[in-house]
Amino acid sequence: MKSNDNKDRTSTVASARIGTGSWIILIVLVSLLVATAIVVYFGWTLAKGTDVPTSGYAAMVFGVIISLAIGFGLMALLFYSSRKGYDEPPVLIVPESDPDVPDKK
Repeated sequence: MKSNDNKDRTSTVASARIGTGSWIILIVLVSLLVATAIVVYFGWTLAKGTDVPTSGYAAMVFGVIISLAIGFGLMALLFYSSRKGYDEPPVLIVPESDPDVPDKK
């Protein structure tokens, strides 16, 4: 009797993990992956014999270097702001001589 109860609980947990919405998302993502693979295949085979000029390679290298520099710079700013405490939530600091704030006594 105890093994049946365990079996029912396992099947309930497994069915709760993968519902209809999860299956739909999985099917959509797999179909997008297949469509991308098809587009890449046709793009690769239809471009045979096409030469890329030197300026095209230079532009590609320039774009990669600029993209990496921006990425490294943004990550450096992220770590800098985190270490300096700029990411902390704001705290209201009320001066003691402020007449608008009632006394706490």
